[in-house]
Amino acid sequence: MRYLATASSNAARSLMSAGVLDCMTTPAQSVRIPEGAVYACDNGRFGRGWPGATRWWSWLVTTVDRYGLDRCAFAVAPDEPMDAHATLRLSAPWLPRIRDQHVPAAFVAQDGCEEGLIPWDDLDVLFLGGSTDWKTGPAARRVTLQARERGIPVHMGRVNSLKRLRLAQDFGCTSADGTFLAFGPDQNLPRLLSWLTAVNTTANPPLPGL
Repeated sequence: MRYLATASSNAARSLMSAGVLDCMTTPAQSVRIPEGAVYACDNGRFGRGWPGATRWWSWLVTTVDRYGLDRCAFAVAPDEPMDAHATLRLSAPWLPRIRDQHVPAAFVAQDGCEEGLIPWDDLDVLFLGGSTDWKTGPAARRVTLQARERGIPVHMGRVNSLKRLRLAQDFGCTSADGTFLAFGPDQNLPRLLSWLTAVNTTANPPLPGL
């Protein structure tokens, strides 16, 4: 399991350069991606970081040009949190444009997207977003299985605890991200590393109700 974090401290940045952690960046961040780090470009639609489509696209192209295609894990197409229909409408024009930049295109799965609203032929990564209840529930597990059957990697967003990281692993996700390091990076970095050790070296415990 790979974890994409914010480059919130010198220690975190060193671990990103060493390949222990990966870096998640958004249009609202001014922090440089550490040298040699694998990175992904989120769009900022969840929260207050969305700059509008024109500025987001310019930022994405500039970021990939600056840090390199070979290090870019994926770029997230515009979405509408918790709304599968709106997400498909917003993402559809951008998924092929991201691919035209030779960047893996990520589509955000939201509440309701299991109802035939995932453009499987146009995406390279399935990003589990949506509400917490949906993202951690049986519908998200089913779409994750559908992605895996198609050979598409799955990423889970907003993973800020060992329990959630274990759930992502149990679903079959290959990567996750969260803002855990953005709040007290010096104190939280050892905890995050212990979580990654736990999920990458031990079997998952049973998950009640799943």
